Amino acid sequence: MNPAIYQSITDSNQWLMLWPELSLGLLAVLLLGLDLQLKDNERILIPRVAMLGQLAILIALLGTIVYESVDPVMEKVVGTTYFDGLITFTPYGDAGRVLILLASVLVSYLAQIYFQRQALPRAEFFHLQLVVTAAMMLLVQSAQFVMLFVALETVTVGFYILVAYCRTSPWSLEAGLKYLILGALSSAIMLFGIVLLYGVAAAPSIHGQVHDAMSFVDLGRVLARQGPNPLAAAGAALVLCGVAFKIGVVPFQVWIPDVYQGAPTPTTAFLAVASKAAGFMVLLNLATGPFAAPWMVHQVLVPLLSTLAILSILYGNLAALGQRNVKRVMGLSGIAHAGYMLIGVVAAVQGVSWAVGAVLFYLLTYLLGSMAVFGVMVHVAGPRDELQELDQYVDLGKRQPFLGGVLAVGLGSLAGIPPLAGFIGKLLLFYAAFQAHLYGLLAVSIIGVVISIYYYFGWMREALFRQSNQPALAAVPVEAPIVPTGWTRLALGLLAAATLFVGLYQGFFPDSLK
Repeated sequence: MNPAIYQSITDSNQWLMLWPELSLGLLAVLLLGLDLQLKDNERILIPRVAMLGQLAILIALLGTIVYESVDPVMEKVVGTTYFDGLITFTPYGDAGRVLILLASVLVSYLAQIYFQRQALPRAEFFHLQLVVTAAMMLLVQSAQFVMLFVALETVTVGFYILVAYCRTSPWSLEAGLKYLILGALSSAIMLFGIVLLYGVAAAPSIHGQVHDAMSFVDLGRVLARQGPNPLAAAGAALVLCGVAFKIGVVPFQVWIPDVYQGAPTPTTAFLAVASKAAGFMVLLNLATGPFAAPWMVHQVLVPLLSTLAILSILYGNLAALGQRNVKRVMGLSGIAHAGYMLIGVVAAVQGVSWAVGAVLFYLLTYLLGSMAVFGVMVHVAGPRDELQELDQYVDLGKRQPFLGGVLAVGLGSLAGIPPLAGFIGKLLLFYAAFQAHLYGLLAVSIIGVVISIYYYFGWMREALFRQSNQPALAAVPVEAPIVPTGWTRLALGLLAAATLFVGLYQGFFPDSLK
């Protein structure tokens, strides 16, 4: 090999920049080793090691980001691509890594509670969760389509197993099968779109040299230079449709209700929060990167994403009205939340630069509110948590006042009730839509919020205001909730307090993301 080329590759491969992902991989291998060495009665340590290890990595990652923000030398690193153009490091990528890792820490805690009522292997669950988390963190930093597709498929394959993890439940196995079939279809759609884009960028007739037709930067230059191109428009639309499946927007939402209901509750939370965050980070990278050419924005991005946003907001909220299975309610409402965030993406490509930060802020508020609700759900659920109905929450505020209070805060934030974080998140997205003159999308969003208040407050009514001696609408066996421990009260209490704090004060949000 040419020494100059070898030196170039060596300089590009900065493995230390990926230390969080490598640390998660090593922690995943450690869990398998502990599973082999520990006795049966000692394997309770595995969830604790997984959770504490991720928490340590998260704290170190936050410290690194703070250090980089004040170190002038690190300014040269931001926006630089490594590994021959596969990975790029940006403030938005760091924000995505933090959100995904924080969600993974909370999912590990939910899983620790979930396995108290399930006779299932534990080490394999946490091992897969760590691998999927590392892959999602790589996904949000992808700067090339090959890297994006490989990381995305690693995430998807891991979720196939996590969704069907409760092998004693036919609901979980059915959910895994549906996710497998539809996930494979979405991957094929995305791959076909990538092939079309490669054909456009790598065509010999293109004027000028293209270093890497799969690179976001090079592809963006080609699309901007060529002008309107039907083949490129079709490829971009197919890629966006593949991403739309991952974030669960209409008409690619058909898997969500069944998969959310059948999957173990920690997996449902992982899909609802971390997977959605990774999907939107990818969408933002594409919309503000290779697909940012003016003709692409006006002919593909704005019409397609606006249509998906309207359909998602209306379908998600209307479909959730008649649901009494709480996991399906969270899934259908998540479709509507994805629609709200799509409005922020449309505003961003329309020239409202701070709309990207508004989407990231909304992802944070959605994480806090959703994890608070899932934290209560994992306590209330019995051994068959796929059959968790609203009737199980009757009089929860009296039976378990702490869980009832956390549930009210989480649902209130998701509904957008002031002064909770979800209200500020929606307000920022709506203001971005107003600045981008997206008045139709703004009107649909307000209608969606009004509809959502009905089913969110219906859930709160069951938990706080309906007495257990009133007739239930469905005969569901209700087991006593798991009594929250001191650590559980601390974790859920911090989520509820953070939801209120973020709603009252947003000064902590980095200026680089505003």
